[in-house]
Amino acid sequence: MTDLYHPPVKRSVEIAGHKTSISLEPVFWDWLRRVAADEGVPVNALVARIDAERIRAAVPPGLAGAIRLWLVAQLMDQPADQSPPARSTSAPSSASFSSSRS
Repeated sequence: MTDLYHPPVKRSVEIAGHKTSISLEPVFWDWLRRVAADEGVPVNALVARIDAERIRAAVPPGLAGAIRLWLVAQLMDQPADQSPPARSTSAPSSASFSSSRS
């Protein structure tokens, strides 16, 4: 299982023939690889697609932030009856947070 609080890990990816480095926490790298595998595309192709979407935003976030946001959006778009990704490849669910009242 990936350590949820592990610091970001820098990896190289290629987007449109250009190499760039992205720093993401291992849980996001795991999740990105799983989504790419589920879609039958290489991680570089998925990152390129996310990059193309992000640069069309009114105020584009950085690429690492865009990847995190894209992954969370994918989780939010899942049907309610579909199980979420395993913990090692997903962000914590809202059920894991507790609320307290003062």
